[in-house]
Amino acid sequence: MSAVVEKIGEGLEQSFLMAYEVWWALVLGFAISAVVQAWVPRERIEGALSGDGFLPIAKATGLGAASSSCSYAAIAIAKSLFQKGASAVTALAFQFASTNLVWELGLVLWVLLGWQFTVAQFVGGLVLIALMAVLLRRFVSPALEEQARAHAQQAQAGHEHNAEPGEAQGWRGRLTSRQAWTDVAANFRGDWTMLWKEIALGFLLAGFIGLLGDDFFNVLFVTDAPPLIRTIENVLVGPLIAVLSFVCSVGNVPLAAVLWSGGISFAGVIAFIFADLIVLPIVLAYRKYYGTAFALRITALMFVTIVSAALVVNGLFGVAGLIPSGARPTRMDIFGSVQVDYKLFLNVFGTTIFLALFWLTRGRDSQPHCEHHRTS
Repeated sequence: MSAVVEKIGEGLEQSFLMAYEVWWALVLGFAISAVVQAWVPRERIEGALSGDGFLPIAKATGLGAASSSCSYAAIAIAKSLFQKGASAVTALAFQFASTNLVWELGLVLWVLLGWQFTVAQFVGGLVLIALMAVLLRRFVSPALEEQARAHAQQAQAGHEHNAEPGEAQGWRGRLTSRQAWTDVAANFRGDWTMLWKEIALGFLLAGFIGLLGDDFFNVLFVTDAPPLIRTIENVLVGPLIAVLSFVCSVGNVPLAAVLWSGGISFAGVIAFIFADLIVLPIVLAYRKYYGTAFALRITALMFVTIVSAALVVNGLFGVAGLIPSGARPTRMDIFGSVQVDYKLFLNVFGTTIFLALFWLTRGRDSQPHCEHHRTS
């Protein structure tokens, strides 16, 4: 019994230490995201997303990159855009961008895995969108798209950011307006309210999986096959682990770090991180929003583009010599320790920002701007 309690204690300790490593980056990323959500108007460009050419896709990508990284919010906002006339390709481009081209994800990747993974994530996000745009019609016919739109127009709104009054002000006015910063704080608090369980689950899974020996990972990943076979197997297994873990958004980055330490390839890590839009609860949400046929087809489309994009990024980074080589980080490297160094001061700074923004929301409606409804 004491051995079990000791292992639980070790797992919780490792979970805390990993959270400590990235706390400041999480806060800074969410703060930047909240500023963009509160101050960048969304409604102006909703009507411009009805086409399937380069310009509407580029606008959808920009809107997604300017939004929250919450996967549930991404799919609900995409549904809203789709209901109002956005094409399927621009709605999916928005989803990919909002979960792969956002600040908080890039910062946490940089801290836990290194700058190569951050660059790969952003490059891969663009590759994902391009591949999805090319392959969409092989999975979804125009007739099925319109059928899904009709279904979506009847679906209940689920998990959506509301527009803020601060969007009507100019940038100079926003910087000096208490109301504008209160709007930022409301978005910040709303995102944390939505995501804290997923983020905490990600750290808990990473902490306890980190206790497993390398033999466990050797069962999951091919490590002694030719490089091509290993890469292909890893990019197929990576998304499946993501689907079964139920962890999405920023919460899957800690687990990605443990998988990297355990032996998964560079391409496998990228595929794992990309797969946050096909975890089982979100697939159920697609079915609720769009109907079974459309949900299954876009899920299959996403899986194909995730695997393909991971292989493309792996090839590009291999040619450029940017794939990390040498010894993998140990569990100690990943989970770190608490000591008086720059991370302590960054975390104090991050905590100050966190408390200040939550303080600005005092007295407001306790319901966050995004409400997480059940998807089944």
